[in-house]
Amino acid sequence: MSARGRCYRYVGPVELKAAVRPGSGGCRIGSAADFGSWVAERSAVELAEPFTFVVGMDGVLRLAPRRSEHVVCAGGAMVLSAGEIRFIREAGRWAVGEVSNHSTGYCPDVSSWSEVARALDNVELGRPSGFTHEVVFRRCPGCQEHNIVREEDFVCVFCGGDLPEAWNVDPTV
Repeated sequence: MSARGRCYRYVGPVELKAAVRPGSGGCRIGSAADFGSWVAERSAVELAEPFTFVVGMDGVLRLAPRRSEHVVCAGGAMVLSAGEIRFIREAGRWAVGEVSNHSTGYCPDVSSWSEVARALDNVELGRPSGFTHEVVFRRCPGCQEHNIVREEDFVCVFCGGDLPEAWNVDPTV
């Protein structure tokens, strides 16, 4: 746990982490002005799709194109949350239309919402009260595979073993 909340280490395929290069992280969005500059450079086609996001250990939002890997967006570092985010125009200003914790590289718990909310508030973006799509990740104690729990069925899709109720993807953090 960090002073802010749980932190997440990259737990995805090592070959994806190997793609991280110095300076390859996502665009740092630390203020409303940063977001304004960033969004002004996006095309309507880009803005129609969600973006990859992470909240870095400094609590700052970082954005990258949707098909970017979260670990690259984070520059290979640990994060406070990760997922996908889509922006909409609402009452003449930008807001978050959809946001999830869907990152199979970091597998953040749904409790990481508070870090996302804080980062979005710091950028003065309107936002929902929580993830609009929550993804529940668990690691199977039996076969050690990472699972996405669907419809509250806490059973490993790989070996049929029971999955724990509490987040357990990375036991080292």
